[in-house]
Amino acid sequence: MAILLFTVLYPTFGSSPSNEQQALFETFENYEDGKFINLPMGKPEIDINVLAAPENSDSEDKEMNPGDQLPVVDIDWDNIGAEEDSLTWLGHSTFIMSLDNNKILIDPMLGPVASPVSFIGPKRYGGDLLHLVDEMPEIDAVFITHDHYDHLDYESIKKLDGKVAHYFVPYGVGSHLTGWGVAEDKITEMNWWDEKEYQGLTVALVPAKHFSGRGILNRSSTLWGGWVLAGEETRFYISGDSGYDKHFKEIGNKYGPFDIALIEGGQYDERWPESHMIPEESVQASIDVQAEQMMLIHWAGFTLARHSWTEPIERALVATEENDVDLFAPRIGETVPLDGDVPFPVSTWWR
Repeated sequence: MAILLFTVLYPTFGSSPSNEQQALFETFENYEDGKFINLPMGKPEIDINVLAAPENSDSEDKEMNPGDQLPVVDIDWDNIGAEEDSLTWLGHSTFIMSLDNNKILIDPMLGPVASPVSFIGPKRYGGDLLHLVDEMPEIDAVFITHDHYDHLDYESIKKLDGKVAHYFVPYGVGSHLTGWGVAEDKITEMNWWDEKEYQGLTVALVPAKHFSGRGILNRSSTLWGGWVLAGEETRFYISGDSGYDKHFKEIGNKYGPFDIALIEGGQYDERWPESHMIPEESVQASIDVQAEQMMLIHWAGFTLARHSWTEPIERALVATEENDVDLFAPRIGETVPLDGDVPFPVSTWWR
């Protein structure tokens, strides 16, 4: 009872959707008996060649984290603040984008630990990045893919909110934000395939094969998904966390082709096909969504699965070469200008 009470009262756990919200959710096809429903397990229409991890990507003692010396580039805030489209990776699934001069944050997890409490849970490689908030420009929009701790961080939202004009989130995730003091009129909640226009951008929430939940009793009480962000010159697809399935082709057929796809492919396990992809599936997903270039995400931030921290990117490099897919892998903190010159160079900085 004490643990349950703690999860209800401690703010990091977030808040559950209200009865009024749940009544709305009951009208959705992807909600049933108080929970959002994961995409059904489907048999892939193609055989994915699962390649062995390269020898230099995994040591006998499983180098599951890089230690304290993960290289981070000094962030060029002038580049980020410029009018040109650009992309800056902050590790794992966190990005700063400039898209039609809109400054956008994706899954801004900048805190030190992916956990509701500071003393237990996966720690960020090299410590927290919360100090970056002080240097950031004003943020036009924050996009959240789902409410897991490595994507939605209480400390980050509390520190960021004064700089953020608007939040776009899957249904139910807004209850966490309002519970943390975010004004309700700054939040837009969306369901799969919902589409909005925002400051010249086309914004759509698209399906993902995953789940949600921050507490003991609220698994899948909020929705999860990926995002389509389309500007005048650049079309982005952000997968969120997802297992591989036919929804990628559906997204590509409806919204593709994309200039860049940010696709998760780290923190995988053969026991989790309904919620995460192995790198070879991530590469196929980029083909399915019709991406001109892909970037592998959901690695180089936290250790959440039992594989070498560099194995995802090493496997993705091999798979992209096998499938003639353009992959780019910027350094953490590096701003990549999106000026139409493709493909971007790949540096093997992690080695």
